[in-house]
Amino acid sequence: MRKIFNPYKGVDGYNCFGCSPDNEHGLQMQFYEEGEFLFSDWEPRGFLQGYHNVLHGGIQATLIDEIGSWLVMIKLKSAGVTSELVVRYLKPVRISKKGKIKLKASLTSFEKNLATVHVELFDAEGKKCAEGDPVYFVYPPKIASKRLFFPEYQSFFEPEK
Repeated sequence: MRKIFNPYKGVDGYNCFGCSPDNEHGLQMQFYEEGEFLFSDWEPRGFLQGYHNVLHGGIQATLIDEIGSWLVMIKLKSAGVTSELVVRYLKPVRISKKGKIKLKASLTSFEKNLATVHVELFDAEGKKCAEGDPVYFVYPPKIASKRLFFPEYQSFFEPEK
């Protein structure tokens, strides 16, 4: 499993709710790559609940959207914007269960600048609680660099020794 570094850290004005490590109110997600998949392990926090002891559905959707966006950056070597997001909530995500939520994402299609990603969200016990299929409008790399500050692809990974 290969850790993905966040090359946006330290960029002036960067405060993404999903992935900025410096946004104290954000999710501070981190990502890992293995084969065709991207993964994230994320610790739920009590103030992000909807119903008592249940992770808010909007937060679950945000987790799914965020890892999907990072999958586009890593696997397609560009960036884009969310065009559509369909989430299926299968079981409540109980935040009282100790341990991290795991997300697993893979690319299902890429046609005419539209990338569809499939994401599964598992609770701390490994039960699938939600899944989603976000669709992203993906910019060509030069435009992604200009509009979305997409960095050099190598900056996502530790330099080889």
